[in-house]
Amino acid sequence: MPMSASRRNRFERRRAETRQALVRAARQILAESGHTSASIHAIAERADVGFGSFYNHFTGKRDLFDAAVADALEEYGQAIDERLHGVDDPAERVAGGVRLSARMAESYPEIMRILCHSQLGRMCAGRGLAPRAQRDVAQGIASGRFTVADPVIALTALNGSLLALLELWFSRPEADSDEAAGVMAEMLLHMLGLSPDEARDLARRPLPPAA
Repeated sequence: MPMSASRRNRFERRRAETRQALVRAARQILAESGHTSASIHAIAERADVGFGSFYNHFTGKRDLFDAAVADALEEYGQAIDERLHGVDDPAERVAGGVRLSARMAESYPEIMRILCHSQLGRMCAGRGLAPRAQRDVAQGIASGRFTVADPVIALTALNGSLLALLELWFSRPEADSDEAAGVMAEMLLHMLGLSPDEARDLARRPLPPAA
């Protein structure tokens, strides 16, 4: 007998909730230690789901932890997008993204710790930060705002600089993260082709207010 629409909807909702509970548990583990050695039983227990449910959603722990990083990156990227909504200049978006990243350490500590524990390859993956940075660099080159010759190298430099900034926050919480982010944004804009004066101006310009 075919499953009714309402029953199918409940099934899909519960399935999605179980998967998200596992992802949340993996995010907590990554934020706490950066290690992926926790057993599947321990992960399922933290997620408060049955052990047998794990393989209904993931092929193994690597699959789950990759999904957890992607989930954190996407939430991070969406938060940046919300703050920069209406900012059309790709150079201002790059500067704003770097500077907002430093401020998100307090409002999104779990995500920041996950990013600190993540490798550059994960940060350059297809979700979250990478497509947004790729969009800004492509728009900047197309419009003539950026004169960098190789967009791939530019993206690698952007992602690597962000990882370094997060590591500074993680290892030296007493440092002035706003000042460090401003200096880094200025350096990156100059690398992308802006004049020193314009790079400095954009890196010090007031950020869009939170909604």
